[in-house]
Amino acid sequence: MKQIYLVFFFFTCFFVCAQQNNGSVDIDGFKLYPNPTINGKVYIDTYLDAPKEIHIFDVLGTLVLQTTILGKELNISALEKGVYILRVIEKDKTATRKLVIK
Repeated sequence: MKQIYLVFFFFTCFFVCAQQNNGSVDIDGFKLYPNPTINGKVYIDTYLDAPKEIHIFDVLGTLVLQTTILGKELNISALEKGVYILRVIEKDKTATRKLVIK
């Protein structure tokens, strides 16, 4: 069963990364911490510190959280423990990372 989840996870990573806008590049100064997290919050830091559109996908590729943050703090307390794909869009740039919730 773990092997099936692993295959789904890699497929999801590929799918999410392939959906990024053409010409987009990684966000300058992007930092995601703490990762893994246990307290229901993560912080996203960038050089621009502009509003960020957040999309979080589960290992099956289902969108489980979509929001916009103005600061650095993202509340993920509604999500179950597990591995997720986090996509952050700031202006015309995109960053995609793995997010682990313990």
